[in-house]
Amino acid sequence: MNIFADFRARIEKSIRELMKQGVIADGADLSRISVEPPREESHGDMATNAAMVLGKFSELQPHDLAGKIADLLSEDEEIASIDIAGPGFINLSLAPSVWQGQVAHVLRAAKAYGNSDIGADKKVNVEYVSANPTGPMHVGHARGAVVGDALARLLERANYQVTREYYINDAGSQIDTLARSALIRMREALGEDIGDIPEGLYPGDYLIVVGQALATEYGTALLEKPEAEQVAVAKSKALPMMMEMIRDDLDALGVRHDVFLSEQSLHDSGAVDKSLNRLNEMGLIYEGVLEPPKGKTPPPDWEPSPQTLFKSSEFGDDSDRALKKSDGSWTYFAPDIACHLDKFERGYEQMIDVWGADHAGYIKRMKSAVTAVTAEAGNLDVKICQMVKLMRDGEPVKMSKRAGQFITLREVVDEVGKDVVRFMMLTRKNDAPLEFDFVKVQEQSRDNPVFYVQYAHARICSVIRNASEIFGSIRDEDLANADMT
Repeated sequence: MNIFADFRARIEKSIRELMKQGVIADGADLSRISVEPPREESHGDMATNAAMVLGKFSELQPHDLAGKIADLLSEDEEIASIDIAGPGFINLSLAPSVWQGQVAHVLRAAKAYGNSDIGADKKVNVEYVSANPTGPMHVGHARGAVVGDALARLLERANYQVTREYYINDAGSQIDTLARSALIRMREALGEDIGDIPEGLYPGDYLIVVGQALATEYGTALLEKPEAEQVAVAKSKALPMMMEMIRDDLDALGVRHDVFLSEQSLHDSGAVDKSLNRLNEMGLIYEGVLEPPKGKTPPPDWEPSPQTLFKSSEFGDDSDRALKKSDGSWTYFAPDIACHLDKFERGYEQMIDVWGADHAGYIKRMKSAVTAVTAEAGNLDVKICQMVKLMRDGEPVKMSKRAGQFITLREVVDEVGKDVVRFMMLTRKNDAPLEFDFVKVQEQSRDNPVFYVQYAHARICSVIRNASEIFGSIRDEDLANADMT
């Protein structure tokens, strides 16, 4: 139990005593009681709103009720002083022995400090990154990678069985575009002057090595084959090379995955048909025409023709959603449903997806689909990562996706280091925009949180070295049993 949970339990014990005395009504809701650090350091070590939220369950005013709670808490020898502030907030200052005990606990627990059994060994699937395999990762992907990795690590420390998953979007039209772009680079490797990369293809130089690999393996013979065969061969070469590049980028950031699930494999195995058949058996699929959204640009999957639709609106979504277009091809939504059903059938009732901000509008439909296809047994939680704005000494870094000019994740890691990138990506809530300034994150000043933490660590190490010179060998177990009074 952490120190705040410990003292919350003590506060609740006092409240239950007041219930016995009739000061507070039996059955009062304690769920809204908070015990947390006060906003002002001068207000003590902990603050609670207990009297404020319980005022409606008592004939006393919150300030007077706070006094009753404080009287009972004052009998606790580990509470040095109690102050009632404002209309009824209770501020606690703890005895030094409490903090000395915490230090001893940290030393005894060592690396296990902070672990808990909240997860009770339950399985949870965390999907993050899942960047399209059409090129190297950019800094925007870095935020989702770090947030997902940190979340997975925290869940493991809370005794969840965590599986880290990457969903490979390898079945869409972007993979055909990747293959055609690689074929252009192949012709370039064979000596042809290709001029400007045609509109609609990927212009990045990262595909030069793919073109060279194709040229080395197939020579001009491949270009004599039918176009469909050329695209298929280029796809089979380019896709693994792109995924290897992405894996290397993630490794440089200290991020790993346990499972890489291919979208194409879901089509090939019949998993997409299976998931849609299940929804159909539930009476949740029909043929119809969706009304275009009023006052908004229609989404990519909207068309004024009959489509196969999912009754997403019955599960909290704003409207029903298309699964299959009028030409018989699947929308992106269909294999995404199959992906999450596949996770569920692998034993993951709890699923967490980390998405970029551009997918925020997709949350309701996906949660609706998971609820439906798992018969409400599965739960999907989505974490959105907002955009990262790259700066250099206060000025925006210029990039052009159209021209294939962008800052890759690897370039950022190579310039400032893995630890700096990871730290900065976690300095703000994942759903808040973030600025990343190459100059500021390397400054040796208090304005740079990375340097501030590194400096504090260096000072602590210095204290330990000096103490070792004075007292001899200092081991954690010796310090844990030391008299700290």
